Amino acid sequence: MKFQPDKSDTLTITGYGPGWLAVDQQSYAYSLVVGSNGTLQRWDCARFEDLGPAHFAQLAEADVETVIFGSGNRLRFPSPAWLAPLIAKRIGFETMDTPAACRTYNVLAGERRKVLLAVLLEAPAL
Repeated sequence: MKFQPDKSDTLTITGYGPGWLAVDQQSYAYSLVVGSNGTLQRWDCARFEDLGPAHFAQLAEADVETVIFGSGNRLRFPSPAWLAPLIAKRIGFETMDTPAACRTYNVLAGERRKVLLAVLLEAPAL
């Protein structure tokens, strides 16, 4: 799906599909962390099963109000224990499938909210 975003001074998800995500028209084929504060970095996980506590502790280091987790092609929830660093910092956390997470991130970032998108991009099934 392609988006036609309004002009924005923050990073915007401009498209996504199976195994790819576009941020400001630049396409990526691996999991990412994208922030309304300009954060754009690789997130070291290729499958939901690769996730662990360290992945969520990394997200807690960001100066944000909310973290949106795009869990891949379908809705899956991380272990509640992994969210302890986010809870300790009073950072909101929402889990969605990746398409819903991308759309929600764009809305919140467009409202100038301090939001971080952690998106799991899984390789498409062959």
